[in-house]
Amino acid sequence: MFTTIVFCLVIMLLLLAALDLFVGVSNDACNFLNSALGTKIAPLSIVLVVASVGVIAGATFSSGMMEVARKGMLFPEMFTIKDMILIFVSVMVADVILLNIFNSFGLPTSTTVSIIFELLGAACFAAAYKLYSMDLSFSEIFNYIKLDKTATIVSAILLSVVISFIAGMIVQFVCRVAFSFSFQKSVKALGGIFAGLCLTAIFYFLVMKGAKGASFMKPEYLTFMKENMFAILSSVFVVFAVIGQLMVLLNMNVFKLIVLAGTFALAFSFAGNDLVNFVGVPLAALDCFNYYVDYGNGDESMLMANLNDSAAASTTWLVLSGVIMCITLWVSKKALQVIQTSINLSSSKSGSREQFGASTLGRIITRMGLVLCAIVYRSMPKNALKCVKGRYEPVRLEKGQEALPFDYVRACINLVVAAVLISVATSLKLPLSTTYVTFMVAMGTSFADGAWDRETAVFRISGVLTVIAGWFLTGICAFTMALIVGLVVFNFGLVSALILTPLVFGLVIYSNFFKKSKKDAQIAQLQSQNDAQILHTVSSAVPNYFRRELDCFEKSLNAFYEDNEIALRKVRNKSAALGDRLSLKRSTYYALATDAEILKDSNNTSDSKFFFYQVYSNMRDASESVHKVVDQMLNHVANRHNILAGHLKDSVFELLYKLNNIESDLKYVCDNPYRDAFETVLKNCKKLNHEIDKWQIRLVGTISTEHLSIHQSEIYLSILQAMRDLLNRYMTVCMQEHALSELVYGNAEKQEKVGKRVPEKTTTSNITFEPQLV
Repeated sequence: MFTTIVFCLVIMLLLLAALDLFVGVSNDACNFLNSALGTKIAPLSIVLVVASVGVIAGATFSSGMMEVARKGMLFPEMFTIKDMILIFVSVMVADVILLNIFNSFGLPTSTTVSIIFELLGAACFAAAYKLYSMDLSFSEIFNYIKLDKTATIVSAILLSVVISFIAGMIVQFVCRVAFSFSFQKSVKALGGIFAGLCLTAIFYFLVMKGAKGASFMKPEYLTFMKENMFAILSSVFVVFAVIGQLMVLLNMNVFKLIVLAGTFALAFSFAGNDLVNFVGVPLAALDCFNYYVDYGNGDESMLMANLNDSAAASTTWLVLSGVIMCITLWVSKKALQVIQTSINLSSSKSGSREQFGASTLGRIITRMGLVLCAIVYRSMPKNALKCVKGRYEPVRLEKGQEALPFDYVRACINLVVAAVLISVATSLKLPLSTTYVTFMVAMGTSFADGAWDRETAVFRISGVLTVIAGWFLTGICAFTMALIVGLVVFNFGLVSALILTPLVFGLVIYSNFFKKSKKDAQIAQLQSQNDAQILHTVSSAVPNYFRRELDCFEKSLNAFYEDNEIALRKVRNKSAALGDRLSLKRSTYYALATDAEILKDSNNTSDSKFFFYQVYSNMRDASESVHKVVDQMLNHVANRHNILAGHLKDSVFELLYKLNNIESDLKYVCDNPYRDAFETVLKNCKKLNHEIDKWQIRLVGTISTEHLSIHQSEIYLSILQAMRDLLNRYMTVCMQEHALSELVYGNAEKQEKVGKRVPEKTTTSNITFEPQLV
């Protein structure tokens, strides 16, 4: 019975390894795809083919299993076959869940760090469980686990982050000064030398980092390469420099060769060296089971000292793993999401929506950076500063030309510097994460390239800090999650592991292949609607969201006058959630406006989508006004300032009552697309606006007669302004909804008269829908 259960768990672990490969590659694909995809130097299919070949080759030439999966974080001779299987189950379950969570948020993380800390967490609990069962002191836990690896890994993280960023920044600055952004002329003189240097570095990376541990590399080959490294690299440089210069003379894009070669090299290295992060643990479990079957004789207390022996993975497993990794590259949407995070943070585009918001630490670093830049500018000679500024002159795009996140020069530097750093660290036997190196090199090159200007710096820096914090959080989360899973399986035995493993497998399959995000579902819904259906969606949404905003406003005012801080906090959270919901609805417009395939297959016109966008933009702005005043009321109450009373309090609730009457007007005009109803709503809104004006004017006289404090005056004015914003935004929404109804019913009337189908494209160039705030 025991043997059968262990066998089933080993099979499940192997299946979980296939799933872990899918989830892990989705995270690590950004390491070698972001440069090629960011520059669009080749079609996506070509880039994926090059990366796939690199992955297959890297997996085939892999040196085998990393010893950390077998004995890196624990002493296997201290654990039985049952202990080791439960440890491996805990590690794999925690790893798949953790990586899937990070992928869902689009955050790149280190699979190496996650697997190591998961092994450490599971081993810690297993050791503690054994010591408790045997009534021994917990101080003996160091006889079971190896903690010295942790300090080495953490120091390597810090070192790799700093060195990678600085190296990428310096090299990119030198290359940008040499080439400038208008590199078409510079490449004619420097293209051959640049190609020679880059491709030689990539070759060195492939030899030192990739093929060094391959089975066909005999010791005498390695000795020959080590003794003649300079001569080999010099010859390679000359050959590649000549090839690169010939390509320049033939008007061929030499950067395409460098970027695709770098993509192949990093994909090769990833598959050859990080493969163990996904399959090392299941294959170690398979070795344990085979050893138990061959030598255990049914002894469940048999110790797994065999894991101290080195073992190479079967070529069959390696090739199969490579195939799964290639399939992931082609089908994983989450891989593209993680890649997009890296590209967004290094993009030279500004003015578009940033993926990360601003943080306090990001603002502090931005201010310090601006001060430092000002000092450097003042200390530099004017001629040198003028020369550098001339090399950083941006390229003017031709009409219709797309602005790429970054250019070919930066893409080449991203790949080459990352390759060199990883190969040098490998030759020095320093632990290094390919994720940390490639990401921070990209951040360093983007910084040196001026991609972090005053409009985007605070968001980019905050994003980088978020990702770096996620790296450190990876270790903590991995340790904790593996420890929690270990707590479950060690207390409830092998049967619980037999139940838990397929549950996790099904959960990840569902979240990756079947479950649609809210945004995806809304995009699909909007895509399938025609103009009349979009009008119905907007007409039903306007009074609904107005009612929700009024509810937040009314509850916040009641809590404010009751001096109830806890109730105000609840309302603030509710208003924030409402704003997030409106932002999510509004963001579907961007997907429809930018996705060519969606536009081609869409049933709605660009006009209806424009109205949809405008309506939700104004409703979101109204929501922000409400959220802002709720936050101000919360601060007023939290600071224990005096609450408004008397006729000022009465005026607020009187205006709120009249705002509630506007709701019925909005619902009426949304249900009845007639001009008289529309004009009635506008008349009522303007009348209410005038009343708000009167109360603002009356406040001046009230301040002296009722001895209002400045805090009371400010909060009263803020409440009135929020009411005005809410009223005016929804008045504008009403105008937009009415214009959309005229578009739809006007087209329908035209269709009825002419007897033809309504044209797919209409124009609204003669209509202006900007909010007219009173």
